[in-house]
Amino acid sequence: MISNQIIQSSIDELKSITKVDFCVIDMDSIVVATTFDGEGVSRELVDHFIASPADSQTVGDYHMLKIKEEGEVAYVLVSKGTGTDAYMIGRIAVSQIQNLVIAYKEHFDKNNFFQNLLLDNLLLVDIYNRAKKLHIDFDTPRVVYLIETQNDKDNVSMEILKNMFENQSGHYLTAVEKKNIILVKEVNAQDAYDEVEQTAEVIVDMMNAEAMLITRVSYGTIVSELKEVSKSYKEAKMAMDVGKIFYIEKPINAYSMLGIGRLIYQLPVNLCRVFIKEIFGDNVLEDLDDEMLTTVQKFFDNNLNVSETSRQLFVHRNTLVYRIEKLHQTTGLDIRKFEDALTFRIALMVVNYMRYIDSME
Repeated sequence: MISNQIIQSSIDELKSITKVDFCVIDMDSIVVATTFDGEGVSRELVDHFIASPADSQTVGDYHMLKIKEEGEVAYVLVSKGTGTDAYMIGRIAVSQIQNLVIAYKEHFDKNNFFQNLLLDNLLLVDIYNRAKKLHIDFDTPRVVYLIETQNDKDNVSMEILKNMFENQSGHYLTAVEKKNIILVKEVNAQDAYDEVEQTAEVIVDMMNAEAMLITRVSYGTIVSELKEVSKSYKEAKMAMDVGKIFYIEKPINAYSMLGIGRLIYQLPVNLCRVFIKEIFGDNVLEDLDDEMLTTVQKFFDNNLNVSETSRQLFVHRNTLVYRIEKLHQTTGLDIRKFEDALTFRIALMVVNYMRYIDSME
């Protein structure tokens, strides 16, 4: 329901323009907004007017008009003044407030609709019917973004996002949990992933530039129908979690680009523990220092190229080879060989996953 403050602001502006006083009364005969004391309008008079079939009534200097919502009386507006001017200006005020009521109700209904849609709380027939009523296109391609900002105590990120997309049609911002903002956005085509990625980059850059907020963005796949929006939302949630575990250095994670991280994320933790123990025994990976892990990661980033890795680490080639040999002796894996490198890479990801699960418990 529209707030009393919005109605008060509206009639205040109208009075400043027209010099006509207004009073808005709800169905319980309670004044919700007014620009004058309204002593000449009794509760009995308002109740009698509401019960009558007339849409307007004039009593002395007071013109009473009904404000309707979906055919039902929602408020009574009283304009104070003599002659036709006060009556006609009252009609204008009714039209303005009526449109505000409809707009706010539609916004509330859309918020409720999208939240239930994302959480799979609607039957298919309800999705069709409510989308039609709210004038939401059913067959337009859409994608769901999940936006998480650190230390956003004042909810600045939501205001920034509203400003970013206020002039764009086909988007909707909401939240079903405290720490994340959800953006449901229409896209031009089913395969418009360049456009989707560009939007994610703009969001991250804008958050950093406007509010100095460290931001992570994830998104699901583009879906062709409204009923599949919840699927894209679930994918975006998984992409956010997987990104935090395996790709912490990346501020943007797409569900379709999660690679092997997505597979590991769906493995049972007990199976992961068995894998690590069978490959390495007890506490081998915990014994590796940060220098060794950095060396290994850089070696992987350079496609097992010893020369390029040593150059980027600013170490002699023999030093790098010594570290790789030391790792071989400790773990039994020679990461210069593709199969051993793959095993070690997966093992590091599995360990990160296990640590994440343990931190959540």
